[in-house]
Amino acid sequence: MREKEHSLKTVKVFNPREIDLTKHVLELIRRTSTDLPADVVSALEQAHKREKPKSAAERTLAFILENIKLAKANSTPICQDTGTVIYHVYMPFGYSMLDITAQIHEATVKATELAYLRPNTVDSITGQNSGNNIGIGSPTIEFHEWEDETVLQSSLLRNSLRIDLMLKGGGCENVGAQYSLPNSELKANRDLEGVKKVVLDAIYQAQGRGCAPGIIGVGIGGDRGTSMLLAKKQLFRKLDDPNPIPELADAEEELLQKANTLKIGPMGFGGMTTVLGIQMGAMHRIPASYFISIAYMCWADRRGSLFYRDGRISFDA
Repeated sequence: MREKEHSLKTVKVFNPREIDLTKHVLELIRRTSTDLPADVVSALEQAHKREKPKSAAERTLAFILENIKLAKANSTPICQDTGTVIYHVYMPFGYSMLDITAQIHEATVKATELAYLRPNTVDSITGQNSGNNIGIGSPTIEFHEWEDETVLQSSLLRNSLRIDLMLKGGGCENVGAQYSLPNSELKANRDLEGVKKVVLDAIYQAQGRGCAPGIIGVGIGGDRGTSMLLAKKQLFRKLDDPNPIPELADAEEELLQKANTLKIGPMGFGGMTTVLGIQMGAMHRIPASYFISIAYMCWADRRGSLFYRDGRISFDA
């Protein structure tokens, strides 16, 4: 194996054709499409207990929980809209992005054949469906090299690769929003209080069309494009994952409480649970712009992770 110097430490460079993750990515897709993460199921169960017995909200959440159980038991998609397929790949130096992309594409095609994914990729000009979820920009794959020095120096993580997967339905995607501060209509200034106002407005405007109860990813700053990417990246966080920025941690909790007083409720039928979680991130911006992006995820918060470490595979959700 070749070697490359990194910060005076030796980092192994892997043969890019050393591993084939195709069958494991296929299993990741199956798990993500058919089985919700434990933290999401727990949040839905708690929401069900909070709602008034025999109310529309309580019955709706009961149907959702039953749907989750049946999908897992039968290994069938939780929702008929298996959504936009979004991958984030974290890897050490030396892996081939082209090879990993080819493996992910092969697994995505196979998952479509096995009906874990619905054919969801349509040519925007001709309207023709590719039939296999492969097209220009589809699926979305973002690559990241491990950056943290403690990771690079760790014998465990230096030789590891992680693939995160999100399946994001079209209904919730359609109610995502972006604001530019200041916003005179909402009396929202360029500060955290202004951010809170536009986030609550986005949740209110979505009503039940985002398949509530939802999970809200918020991107603060950046430009129009990077702001929304940041918002969507927040949706990979677990609901009980604390925000490392104290001001944002407080804002998340405050917004969660306020959003659940809007009485939109599950699928817009009213009730005490409109949102299961709010997850916020911030990045630098230029002085002339202050964008706030809101990525709305439906209750079917389908996300999962594959870990490759020294030839061993494991999964997490």
